[in-house]
Amino acid sequence: MQLNQIVVDCLEPSRLVRFWAALLGGEPVDRSHGWAHVSPPGWPRISFQPVPEPKSMKNRLHLDIEVRDLAEATAQAIELGATASGGVQTDEQGSFQVLLDPAGNEFCFVTGYDRDR
Repeated sequence: MQLNQIVVDCLEPSRLVRFWAALLGGEPVDRSHGWAHVSPPGWPRISFQPVPEPKSMKNRLHLDIEVRDLAEATAQAIELGATASGGVQTDEQGSFQVLLDPAGNEFCFVTGYDRDR
């Protein structure tokens, strides 16, 4: 098996695809049927599927994105429309910053994580 794409349900696919394309790279593609997607370099395609209801609960799945500098990456994400959720936290794996994309979906910037732990 192989991962084909990551799909995010959302109210405004074109808004979210622009945010994620600006954050991760790649060209945003708006589809005529309401879907949108971006294929950031080194990532699987991330697709945004229109749904009628807003996000109502905490994500059961989120992305951990490895960055070199948490403060710099966080500032860039906020400038693009993200919101920081609390401050930088550190655990036995490394340091991380929880953020929310413009639709309120959680994701984390991480640094110092050992992928084999």
